[in-house]
This record gives sequence, C-alpha cells and structure tokens, in this order.
Amino acid sequence: MQATVDERDDIRRTADEDRAQESAVLQHVLALHPTAITIEELVRELDPGRDSFARRDAVERAVRDLAGAGLLHRSDSLVLPTRAALRCDELLG
Repeated sequence: MQATVDERDDIRRTADEDRAQESAVLQHVLALHPTAITIEELVRELDPGRDSFARRDAVERAVRDLAGAGLLHRSDSLVLPTRAALRCDELLG
C-alpha cells in the first residue's frame, strides 16, 4: 500500500514540476515578444543549473504541451506566443 501512495506523490510532484516549467516557458516567451526564441535558447536561459538532458526534456515537454493548448506556435526551432496567449497576458497584465 505504501508503494502506491509514494507513486501517487511522485506523480503529483512531477505534474507540479511540469506546470511550473510550462509557466516559466510561457512567461519567458511572452516577455520576449515580439522577439522569437529558439528552443535551445529557452533551454539555456531557463534552467542553467540542471543537467543538459533533463533541462532540454523539461523545456521541450513544456513547449509541446503549451502548443497543444493553443498558447505557443512552434515553427521549426522557433517558439512564439499565439494571439490567445498574448491577449490573455494583456488581460491579466
């Protein structure tokens, strides 16, 4: 039983980390708009202290999930906010 509880805690922790990473990526991309940024630049700028695979994987997952939610556009290696993300940022100011 304890293993199941521990697994749920790990899943919850991972989901929280993913949300935090998505938030950081979206805020960074919005702050740079209208300048486009590459995924490589995002990786370097957001998590300089993490090892390269984990850092890149977290940023790529965040970009993928935010694009799937309609908040980021991905054009080759460039990342840009969508109009919906820009409007939301404008409203929440």
